[in-house]
Amino acid sequence: MTHAASAGAGAPGSPPAGPARLTDVAALAGVSVGTASKALNGGGRMRPETRQRVLDAVATLGFRPNQHAQNLHTGRSWTVGLMTTDGIGRFSTPVLLGAEDALGAGKISVLLCDTRGDAIREQHHLRNLIDRRVDGIIVTGRRTDPRPPLTGVSGLETIPVVYALSPSTDPADTSVVSDDRGGAQLAVEHLLSTGRTRVAHVTGPEHHAAARDRARHGIGHLTDAGLELSTGRVHFGEWSEAWGRRAAEAVLRTAPETDAFFCGNDQIARGVADTLRERGVNVPGDIAVVGYDNWDTMALASRPPLTTIDMNLAEIGRIAALRLLEAIDAEGGALPGAHTVACRLVVREST
Repeated sequence: MTHAASAGAGAPGSPPAGPARLTDVAALAGVSVGTASKALNGGGRMRPETRQRVLDAVATLGFRPNQHAQNLHTGRSWTVGLMTTDGIGRFSTPVLLGAEDALGAGKISVLLCDTRGDAIREQHHLRNLIDRRVDGIIVTGRRTDPRPPLTGVSGLETIPVVYALSPSTDPADTSVVSDDRGGAQLAVEHLLSTGRTRVAHVTGPEHHAAARDRARHGIGHLTDAGLELSTGRVHFGEWSEAWGRRAAEAVLRTAPETDAFFCGNDQIARGVADTLRERGVNVPGDIAVVGYDNWDTMALASRPPLTTIDMNLAEIGRIAALRLLEAIDAEGGALPGAHTVACRLVVREST
C-alpha cells in the first residue's frame, strides 16, 4: 500500500509533490521551459492557444512565479510608492484608495509612506523607496496648495513621479488636481437655478489656495450673472463649524436679505445651518446652503443634510495612477502639466 502511494505521487501527469516549478508547468502544457517563461512574461511570439495552454497549466498546478527572478528579467520591482503629508487621511485616503484600485488591477504592490508634513521624514521615506527600486511614486497631501517637487535624493531622476491633489510647483512635473473653478460654478449655478440672488460666501483661511480659488471663481460666476455677494465681501476664517456659526451671525446682521450661503467646506456649511436653525430660519425655504467636499460625516449629519460639491478624490487618485503607469511603461516622464478632474454636485435637502 505504501509502495503504491509513493509510485502514484511521481506518476506522469500527476501534481508535483512540492510547490510547482516552471518545469512542471512546461511539461503539463507540452512546451519548452523557455516558451512557458515567455508566455508568463507576456513576451515572445506564439500562437494564442499555446499561451493559453501555459496559463491553464499554471492554474491547474497552482504555480506561483518567482517574483525576484521576474524582477531581474524585466528590470522592474512591480511596486509603487505612495507618499502623503496627510496623517489624518481626510483627503489623502480617498486619493490613495483610488490610486491603489488602479495599480492593483495591474498587480502592482503599493508602499504607503506618511511624511506628516516633515521634510526630514520625507527625505527618509524617499531614500527607502529608491533603495527598494520602486517603479514610480505618487505624492499627495491634505491641501490643494502647490508643493515643491521631490528632490535631494540620488536616483530620483530616473523614477516617474506624479502629484495628486497637491500639485507640484514645477510646471514640467505631472499633477492631477481637482477643478475648483468648475466646482464653484456648479455651486453658484445650482443656487441661481433655485431662484437665489443674494448669496453670501463663507470660507476658510485666505492663505489656503482652496479658500482663495473657490472664492475667486464663485465671485466670477456671480459677476457673469450680473450679481455680487450679498455682504459685498468674502468671509475668510477657519475650516470649522464654529467659524460657520459665527460667520452666519455676522452675515445676517450685515445683510439680513441674504437668501443663500455658498460655503468653502462642509464643516463651515454645517455651522451655518446650525445658526440658521437656532434662529428659526427655514432651510432651504428661506435660505439655501451649499457646502464643499461631500464629507459624509459632516454633510449627512447636518440638519438638514447638505447639498455639496464632491471633489472626486478617488478619481484624482485613479487618474494619477494611470498617468504613472503610462510613464513607467513608456520608460520616460509622464505627460507634464496639471490635469484637472471634474467635480460633481450632490443635491440634498439644504437646497
